[in-house]
Amino acid sequence: MFCGLILAQNDAPDATGTEETGETKSCYPDMCDLLTEFGAMREKLTSVETRLAASETRLKESEARLKDSENQILELRNKERTKVMFSTAIGQGNKHIGPFNTDTTLIYRRVITNIGGAYSPSTGIFTAPVAGVYYFTIFYHAGGTTPGMLLLYKNDDLVVVTHDYISDGADNGGNAAFLQLQPRDQVYVRLGANSHVWGADYSTTFSGFLVTQM
Repeated sequence: MFCGLILAQNDAPDATGTEETGETKSCYPDMCDLLTEFGAMREKLTSVETRLAASETRLKESEARLKDSENQILELRNKERTKVMFSTAIGQGNKHIGPFNTDTTLIYRRVITNIGGAYSPSTGIFTAPVAGVYYFTIFYHAGGTTPGMLLLYKNDDLVVVTHDYISDGADNGGNAAFLQLQPRDQVYVRLGANSHVWGADYSTTFSGFLVTQM
């Protein structure tokens, strides 16, 4: 960078008759050096600001990815902590339950396992605590003089049935199903109309567990 001051002169002769000539005088050297250094510093500052802005953007992106990873880890931990499983039996002594004139919800009073507390021994109904896929089984034992029939329901929908007609000996039956449930969905068993099952502690059972959360 050149810094200077140009002085203009008249071409007319002065009073003494001599002619003045044009003259260029340089500015102070220290000032020129300062201006040059200032320009270079501004360029460096602009470059630093650009790099800083890019670094801030990358930092925000990294923080967002880290937050997303933390949320995924927390979700996985919550899923691992959610344990739901139960196993029950009729538990009403050595006698048959039924027959009744209409389908009747069975209450399995003997609770073998009820991790998560989703099964109610007072109503016989399992209520899903979390969304997910669950597995349920139903089994029964009954004397052959009367048909045996169990019906597994999800809310108001019939899912699967196990059934046996009159026979000379004892009857046994069972069935199972995977069900995708939402929170507060209900699963329960009904005794089919005009059928019966054995009500002891070990023969007629209703069980289920959470396979995976959704």
